[in-house]
Amino acid sequence: MSITVGERPDTSAELVEQFRGLQTSTIGSVLDDLGLGGAILNIKPLAKGMSFVGAALTVKEVTGVQHSYKPEDFALGMVVDRIRPLDVVVIDNGGQQVSTWGGLASLTAARNGASGLVVDGGIRDADEIVELGFAAFPRHIVPFSAKTRVKIIEINTTVKIDGVSVAAGDILVGDSTGIVRVPLERAAEVAARAGLLARQDKQAVADIKSGMSFTDALRKFSNA
Repeated sequence: MSITVGERPDTSAELVEQFRGLQTSTIGSVLDDLGLGGAILNIKPLAKGMSFVGAALTVKEVTGVQHSYKPEDFALGMVVDRIRPLDVVVIDNGGQQVSTWGGLASLTAARNGASGLVVDGGIRDADEIVELGFAAFPRHIVPFSAKTRVKIIEINTTVKIDGVSVAAGDILVGDSTGIVRVPLERAAEVAARAGLLARQDKQAVADIKSGMSFTDALRKFSNA
């Protein structure tokens, strides 16, 4: 078994917390304005109301038919044991309909302080994960085990999730609308812009509730 383990940048908790309370819609608008992309459109929360904010712990896997790999090739323990507080586990399994994560991994990840999970592939034990309240965002929910089907080949490298490149340490935010990826090197700038936009939206809501028209409420910030 050979797994490539990359060097992971140190994403500060203070930087992650700057995104707390910001909606993916708001962050997505800023990413769009800056030409950064990063909207993950086709992976949704396991249950209504799940959300997360955190730094990416990335995992790359390959999948085959049953008995393609040895059981020890699915070295999920190497991933779970690396989880730090505010991590989001990000697994690139190429969209395969095979489970690569379940209830026990969710329990341990939550106890290690993980904020959430994004899987471009499958998970199982959905009811357990929902009951636990762990914010899991999978492409598929399936009963098939990863054992002898999945091999972990990289940890903390750059992966592709729904066509979006995610590097170790990037900031991810997920809510009912979707998931956005913020490159670590632009995170402070994006957070500042998104915070301003959120405050403008809040003011527009107050203005509309006080009787201002939609057009006039938006015009106040059109040249800001």
